[in-house]
Amino acid sequence: MSSVSKRLLQVPASPIRKLVPLAQAAKKKGVKVYHLNIGDPDIKTPGVMMNVLKDWNINPIGYSQSQGEPVFLESLKKYYHKLGYPFIDISNIQVTSGGSEGISMALFAVCEPGDEVIVFEPFYANYNTYAVVNGVKLVAIRTSIKDGFHLPIKSIIEKKITKKTRAILICNPNNPTGTVYTEEEIATLVTLAKKHNLFLLSDEVYREYAYDGRKQVSLLAYMKQIPKQAIVLDSMSKRYNLCGVRLGAIVSLNSDLMAGVLRIGQGRLSSGIVDQMIAAKLTEVTPAWLRETHDEWEKRRDVLFEGLRKIPGVVITKPEGAFYTIVGLPVDDSEKFCAWLLTDFRDPSTSSGQAETVMVAPAGGFYATKGLGKNEVRIAYVLNTKDLKRCIELLSRALDVYNHR
Repeated sequence: MSSVSKRLLQVPASPIRKLVPLAQAAKKKGVKVYHLNIGDPDIKTPGVMMNVLKDWNINPIGYSQSQGEPVFLESLKKYYHKLGYPFIDISNIQVTSGGSEGISMALFAVCEPGDEVIVFEPFYANYNTYAVVNGVKLVAIRTSIKDGFHLPIKSIIEKKITKKTRAILICNPNNPTGTVYTEEEIATLVTLAKKHNLFLLSDEVYREYAYDGRKQVSLLAYMKQIPKQAIVLDSMSKRYNLCGVRLGAIVSLNSDLMAGVLRIGQGRLSSGIVDQMIAAKLTEVTPAWLRETHDEWEKRRDVLFEGLRKIPGVVITKPEGAFYTIVGLPVDDSEKFCAWLLTDFRDPSTSSGQAETVMVAPAGGFYATKGLGKNEVRIAYVLNTKDLKRCIELLSRALDVYNHR
């Protein structure tokens, strides 16, 4: 009798998407579901990018090149130069089919099966997915909501480094916590990478979104110090609200690594050519659009933070960047609560009378350590401020009903 592989069975369900069938069932019953479970923003994609779809007249739609479409690679190079890193050349960039493929390629590129990669929990849930796919063990170091999920001191990190450790993987600004790591924190990781000859992988999807005057400290600034070890993972999805345009990038000065990920790219042929022609217009997106988008995210952050902190029993630290936060709730099991929100809780809208509820992601899937995150959720504040205020009202009422059933 045939059976699937053990490693397939070990791939975890996404905490972001696993409750989607419950949301779909609620919608079929006429319930309006506000989605705060997934980072799929409602902010409009830049018009200069949308115009590519209107003007597209190439038929048939063929393959792109395996490294990436030349015009898109050139746009990415100009982008990194504008950030202040003129040493980045096209040879240092591999286009990927979304940031997710970049994560998987990078783990495959730096690890043998059974090797270890240090992460800081809570972490982006799909790191766990691609670790399993590539036979890599994630070694999680806990961070705390009490100090905004910032990194522990150097000695605590160093204790987790073993002979099997191959890399440290971070997300900055962080999904799911909203933490923006300081220059001191990044420098500490660079020092450890040097000392122990480790790869340092920096997921910088939310680079532009740091708040209250903070500046994201990019690993690109340290790339010349550790040219063989530094790997930046990037994506177009969040910066330009192009989630459905599945494009990301691996950036590294390590020529062996770049040659290897290109061979993987050749195996999957190419990323979408239409997608890349859309994203190539990134050089024409105005600074004003990026500033306005940044300010809109910061405004949404403020609305969410101020609203949630007023709910009895809720624990929240003010997010410093990205558009996510991990929130402690006064419940015993956040997954059961999140499911109940979709199956049982209904609150009528004052304007239309339509039943409404809200969807958030249980946080257990953002931890590797069993039992952590059981009373926490991740919230993606991707809706406009009016809808966010309604979501806060729904969560407040739901918690009251849930705890007095």
